[in-house]
Amino acid sequence: MDSYLIQVNGRGDHAPMLDVHLKSSGNTISPGKAKGRKPRWAVRASEMSKKTFNPVRAIVDSMKVEPNPKKAMISLSLGDPTVFGNLPTNNEVTWAVKEVLDSGQYNGYAPSIGYQSCRKAVAAYYTCPEAPLEAQDVILTSGCSQAIELALAVLANPGQNILVPRPGFSLYKTLALSMGIEVKLYNLLPEKAWEVDLEHLESLVDEKTACLIVNNPSNPCGSVFSKSHLQEILAVASRQCLPILADEIYGDMVFADCKYEPIATLSTNVPILSCGGLAKRWLVPGWRMGWILIHDRRDIFGKEIRDGLVRLSQRILGPCTIVQGALERILHRTPPEFYHNTLSILKSNADLCYAALSAIPGLQPVRPAGAMYLMVEIEMEHFPEFENDVEFTERLISEQSVFCLPATCFEYPNFFRVVITVPEEMILEACSRIQEFCEMHYQGAEGAQDLECDK
Repeated sequence: MDSYLIQVNGRGDHAPMLDVHLKSSGNTISPGKAKGRKPRWAVRASEMSKKTFNPVRAIVDSMKVEPNPKKAMISLSLGDPTVFGNLPTNNEVTWAVKEVLDSGQYNGYAPSIGYQSCRKAVAAYYTCPEAPLEAQDVILTSGCSQAIELALAVLANPGQNILVPRPGFSLYKTLALSMGIEVKLYNLLPEKAWEVDLEHLESLVDEKTACLIVNNPSNPCGSVFSKSHLQEILAVASRQCLPILADEIYGDMVFADCKYEPIATLSTNVPILSCGGLAKRWLVPGWRMGWILIHDRRDIFGKEIRDGLVRLSQRILGPCTIVQGALERILHRTPPEFYHNTLSILKSNADLCYAALSAIPGLQPVRPAGAMYLMVEIEMEHFPEFENDVEFTERLISEQSVFCLPATCFEYPNFFRVVITVPEEMILEACSRIQEFCEMHYQGAEGAQDLECDK
């Protein structure tokens, strides 16, 4: 009969160790030899990690270029409105968090989908007769990025595909590919203020299409869809029986001459998971507070999708409880003038940037209507010494110390994206340097042709 001997060894300051031996028929067998093989290290990265790829990081990290040491660096690349300190959040937002922190009531674990009272506060803020919401329709998440991740994970299986805008936020593809989900890119049309090419969109749908991603207002385009265009998109989704994942993190961040329409208010039959959060409108991206709003008035999602979101949320223990506790005050006490002032600054910067870049030969900016971005076309035929937008933006850094993201990051070559949250004087200085750069490298039709012949 086999017996087991457990010996406790303790030496000096070290904790006691359990020394386990297997004793069989009078012989002592070490655990490593019990299986008849020699142990060896074989630690490998998971398949998911190998499939995870962020095109922005891949492109930016490969840009081995030093800025011009004679000029201070101006970064127009990062979509973080807090970087330069010119767009602070409102005092009510800060006080709300301080109040909760001092109370000591939100230091423990919350339900993975968020406190019921906090979900109720979000529902109350966004509900309207056209798209009613209750607490049960809200899932709180760790930022809008996690909201998008959960929505994708509940709607699509490995081997299925999703429809993603081009140009579009790179995270959609990063998340999808890591989950084994194929990405199909539908075109946005710069000549139509980045409206969706509806015919192209519908042509991509097949039996494996799981959902349609609609980003409005848009990153990277700064575009805002009209009510009629959203209704056209919804018509495609309805015909094809496609649920919509609506990335509305920039919701209500539109300029005064434009109107934001939440897509769920325009349809009763298309089920929609709307993803949003505090990051952009309240100017606190580091607080990592997001949410999913479940719009399902025909009960197409039913219990299955709701239960799936709850189960997926349980992989982590939910978003920051301190910020959850502050949500009701943040949502309902932030003064309207705070939003108005933020948008006034963004609109002023957008107008300055658009006007300055429009005057530069070889560049064609597309006027934004909201969010925090502006896209600029590079007429590459007038800059023949550069192969593409990546090389153009690399040289812009090395010569002028101005960093704009090449739109190859957004699957849209020969454009670059400008972030308009920086201080006004920086916008003007950056545009002046971009003008100097373009004047240095611009070739007219004849000059470009001569240069091509020299090659």
